[in-house]
Amino acid sequence: MADETTATSAPGGHSSGGDRPSGGDRPSGGDRPDRGERRPPRPGGPGGPGGGREGGRKYFRRKKVCKFCVEKIEAINYKDVRLLAQFVAESGKIVPRRLTGVCTPHQRRLSCAIKQARNIALLPFAGRAS
Repeated sequence: MADETTATSAPGGHSSGGDRPSGGDRPSGGDRPDRGERRPPRPGGPGGPGGGREGGRKYFRRKKVCKFCVEKIEAINYKDVRLLAQFVAESGKIVPRRLTGVCTPHQRRLSCAIKQARNIALLPFAGRAS
């Protein structure tokens, strides 16, 4: 009966091998004593020294507004090549919303109109080969 106290398996069902430490001396969680304090910001970054802005001022990016909402354009016509060409990059790709500022429903209609215009050869599928 005295032999029953020395179990061959740990409480989790895994065998406790003699070659691996049990993990009691390692801290659990995010506190790691081997790492020092937070690193200072790198020079040349957006907020650090040499970041391009004098006086430590933060860069203020203006909120982009949807051109179609402002001008109250409801229908985006695939035949309006001048309008559609503003939203196509030189490489022929459709410019994403985060760059143009167009709202989601208008971006969907815009991409459909660009694709229609491409299919009937009003807009190119790809930019010029260089």
